[in-house]
Amino acid sequence: MPLPEEPVPLYGPEYKRDPYPLYTAMREKCPVHRVAFPSGVNAWLVTGYEAAHATLNDRRLGKNHSLGNDGWRALASIMPEPQHSQLQVHLLHQDPPKHTTMRKLVLDAFAPRRVEGMRPRFQEIADALVAEFPASGPLDLVELFAAKFPFLVLAETIGLPRALAGEFRREWGKVVAPVGPKDPRRPEYEHLLHELQTYIADVVADKRETGGDDLLAGLVTAHAKGLLSREELDSMIFQLLVAGQEPVTNQITTALIALLRHPAQLARLSADPGLLPQAVEELLRYDSAFELTTWRFLAEDADLHGRRVPAGDSIIVSLCAANRDPERFPDADRLDFDRSPNPHLAFGHGIHFCPGAALARAELQIAVGTLLDRLPGFRLAIPEEDLNWVPAVLGRGVSGLPVTTD
Repeated sequence: MPLPEEPVPLYGPEYKRDPYPLYTAMREKCPVHRVAFPSGVNAWLVTGYEAAHATLNDRRLGKNHSLGNDGWRALASIMPEPQHSQLQVHLLHQDPPKHTTMRKLVLDAFAPRRVEGMRPRFQEIADALVAEFPASGPLDLVELFAAKFPFLVLAETIGLPRALAGEFRREWGKVVAPVGPKDPRRPEYEHLLHELQTYIADVVADKRETGGDDLLAGLVTAHAKGLLSREELDSMIFQLLVAGQEPVTNQITTALIALLRHPAQLARLSADPGLLPQAVEELLRYDSAFELTTWRFLAEDADLHGRRVPAGDSIIVSLCAANRDPERFPDADRLDFDRSPNPHLAFGHGIHFCPGAALARAELQIAVGTLLDRLPGFRLAIPEEDLNWVPAVLGRGVSGLPVTTD
């Protein structure tokens, strides 16, 4: 498809429903493009696999918001003060050596061996949710499963007290949406932000009183020992609660939609659950819910894969575009459960590789396997064109997924 004049708009229903034709056109022209987001923010988007892989490992690029220029901060750094300084100094916005110190605090909780040991409990959670499905009528797999399962798993993994877990509201995750100061939704946004900040304070108070050997208790202890400031502590809990569940919710939906679009692969996976690990890797590559990375910045003007990028301009990598690059993945637009090797970038790469990747993989395997086992012959209950793709800036997913079964 022909490319519009730069900057290329990365928003709108058509784009969110299927961004891949646009990504193909961008990759074929050059690896780096100027793009625009609905908030008015412009960025440099990296698309090809090799360029994406190199960018994710480029030591010239930093994640700290202080590196952004005034124009970027005016439009993209939309969380008001003091909340921005109190909640936005987590892992995603840190560079070494601070990033290294903070990352070490969370790695044990998400270690593959620990995740594998918790699989039986995660399966119990999935089974309990499915057992509560209505006996008849269309089932919204977002409302009934995908929006609940990742949070319940996360709560178990990080040690969120059961009473506080029951009080968490999913809409608090909307505080990462691009709601600028002049947006009519701004009052609602700030109200949600204040509620979430109060909730985080309650979590910290509870863990300070009760202690424990879980991740949340460990972070509170790290603060008491001076390893984390109070702002860094709150920010890391904020990141866990918001980024630790919504991407998995969305990935469950993109995986199920991909299977519904490929009935032969759906039938094969239903008949052979042993394929789940490799099938999940291919589903992650085929349509990653974490579509775009968060911002990166150059400290000084420099070349980026043939484009001159000014210091402080925002740089984003399209993980979806990289994962469909035919230069790296033969027949890249085909869903192929036998693809090997499959070095997709769905969890990023380099020092900011998702620390929760092992947990996300286990969740996806359990979620897809459980739903295929308990809902034989499931199919969409509405025309596919009526699915509502979430207008998120960085992620892909649908807000509802109504299905029926045989």
